[in-house]
Amino acid sequence: MATMSNSVRIANAGIPGSETRVDIVLRNGIVESVMPLDSDNDQREYHDWAADETIDADGLWIIPGLWDCHTHFTQWAKTLGRLDLIGARSASEAMSMLKAHLDERRAADTLDPDTFVVGMRFRHSLWSDDEQPTLAAIDAVAGEQPVALSSADMHCGWVNSAAARRLGVHVDERTGLVGELEWFDAYTQFDKAPGAAEETDRLLREAEQDAASKGIVGIRDYEMAENIDTWINRFAAGINKLRVDAGVYPERMEDAIAAGWHTGKTLPGSNGLGRVGAMKLISDGSLNTRSAYCSTPYSGIEPPTYGTLSYTPQQIEDYMRLATEHDFGIACHAIGDEANTIVLNAAEATHAHGSIEHAQMLKPVDIPRFAKLGLTASIQPQHAMDDRDVITRFWANPAGIPYPFHALYDAGAKLRMGSDAPVAPLDPWLAISAAVFGTESSDREPFQPEQCLPVEVALASSTAVGRDHLEPGDPADMVLLDTDPYAPTTPEFMRSMPEHVTMTFIAGKRMY
Repeated sequence: MATMSNSVRIANAGIPGSETRVDIVLRNGIVESVMPLDSDNDQREYHDWAADETIDADGLWIIPGLWDCHTHFTQWAKTLGRLDLIGARSASEAMSMLKAHLDERRAADTLDPDTFVVGMRFRHSLWSDDEQPTLAAIDAVAGEQPVALSSADMHCGWVNSAAARRLGVHVDERTGLVGELEWFDAYTQFDKAPGAAEETDRLLREAEQDAASKGIVGIRDYEMAENIDTWINRFAAGINKLRVDAGVYPERMEDAIAAGWHTGKTLPGSNGLGRVGAMKLISDGSLNTRSAYCSTPYSGIEPPTYGTLSYTPQQIEDYMRLATEHDFGIACHAIGDEANTIVLNAAEATHAHGSIEHAQMLKPVDIPRFAKLGLTASIQPQHAMDDRDVITRFWANPAGIPYPFHALYDAGAKLRMGSDAPVAPLDPWLAISAAVFGTESSDREPFQPEQCLPVEVALASSTAVGRDHLEPGDPADMVLLDTDPYAPTTPEFMRSMPEHVTMTFIAGKRMY
């Protein structure tokens, strides 16, 4: 962990969207003082603000540290070392990319015939009907080399016959696809391959540094695994450049309760950076796999389907009650409008507190319920950019409002933003840009412009403190930028903001 002095003075830093400049003193990991400056005040007069070190922030702007409030951090880290298929526009393009990847690794003598080749982020929901995955296509390219490719939303996999045999999964003999529940279990097997632990350790450190370079100070990690002990071990190994809230899945709740854990409890050995997170429950599937649970059928799908629930409504309520009775918050994945109704009903019945993750389509009657129940809407705005064309294909006649960001804000809901990495890149500036501009390109009209958020709301929703500026008593988590984050007037400019991060601090220590 990078270190600085016990006390740091940041002098003459700008406040976003204003002419105000401030002197800030950080001491013992806390913002001790924030002193506005004006033309009549020479900052050199504040001798009583003495600190061990002073950083001249003239020409820089300061904001609270950014959080990504929904990640699968291990899987995100592994995208840094795996085949990325996000750019494939068809099954044949994906197979061409796979062939090139295999050929390159064979030429470099890094392809072990007994080790899985893993690919990420193919988006078959955007491919034409005659360019969908097939088992024959992946078998033709991969042969006996076990190959497993994960969809962008991580809710299904495309595997060849050799991989299916080794994983022990049922694979559709026509498509080569493995369904979401079976895929969730199969995916964890890649971590057991020879050398996987060492590779994971290296990529985690790389991912931490990448996050710090974007101004990220914390993540909520909902990796589909045992996360508490995992992060205790990681902090002990020096993987400690982020604050982490480690989520717990329902099937692990009884063990976590028996061990004395609860949401907010500090992880030992983390120096206060690690905490137990919420219970992460996945109530339904996803839009791209047509498994998000909806009140109306998907368009263009025969036979008609409404999606699927991962648990019965009673099981969802029972798990929420268990969590609430043992001081766990909830983080409940709900994408389809009917799934959202069910989880809101369960939260109301159990007095659960926490968040609904995604909330991608909501019935108008359910939107005010977030604020009424005190639940946070944990949204991933980049998904709206990725899904805008999928929505017109499969949600052509929705009973709810897709991606109702501004409607939730108008109804008084607390918003929190994230990426769902690796589904979208772990980059809060992409989320902020998508929320503000509603498009990735100035050449394309905004998607649902009425749902775009003001920049100050999007920025505040990407911080732990819920605002765009620091106040005394805040954790000393902050970012210095060489550009006012309110200055971008195009999505391209906002998406380039990581280039303008000059320093990132966590608990007063410089991480970047």
